[in-house]
Amino acid sequence: MEYPGKELENFDKAKIWRNYIYFEIKKFIRGKVLEVGAGIGSFTDNYIHLPENLTLSEIDSSNLKIIKDKFKDQKINFTSKTTKELDDNFDTIMYLNVLEHIEDDENEIFEAFKKLNKNGNLIILVPAHNKLYSKFDKAIGHVKRYEIEFFKNFVVKNSKLKKMIFLDSMGYFLYYLNKIFFKEEIYPSKFKIFLWDKLFTPITFFLDKILLNKCGKNILYIIQKL
Repeated sequence: MEYPGKELENFDKAKIWRNYIYFEIKKFIRGKVLEVGAGIGSFTDNYIHLPENLTLSEIDSSNLKIIKDKFKDQKINFTSKTTKELDDNFDTIMYLNVLEHIEDDENEIFEAFKKLNKNGNLIILVPAHNKLYSKFDKAIGHVKRYEIEFFKNFVVKNSKLKKMIFLDSMGYFLYYLNKIFFKEEIYPSKFKIFLWDKLFTPITFFLDKILLNKCGKNILYIIQKL
């Protein structure tokens, strides 16, 4: 399979944003870790020092080659298998901007949960608010954006909710304005990504806390297996 988007290289430069995500999830990453849909390893760079054992899954052959080359000196397992096809169990499974690409997302969550060891964590980061769905979302293969109710109403037996919050309140307004004033734009320019990451993400870090993580263009959902 091939990933339809062309944005990974540009967003790879958004280091402040990924540091923010890492800040929010680092205490939940432990033991034997699986990152599903690792892409070109942008998020991996942040947490690579934490796992005792790390597996990166990527079904896109070009991206898989990139991460194999990028992390060739690291002790990492690579696979093109889907979560359901894997034989191993893990202490941490992460979907960082991946679930929105999967049509049968509910079943994907259940399959991932089956692969967790007891007390293991499932970490999911997705784009929020379907009203923000744009040509960009469509171009990179997003099936949808998520409402918080999806996770509030989603029931996984023998699980404990650890975190369910919005992130990037500034990004929400920027994305909304961009959709209004740049209707025909598909991929954001490198300059826009630079401004969002270097100028607005440091602001949103504090603004999110002030707003108690009740608003944002992303949702972070973490559950633990009991």
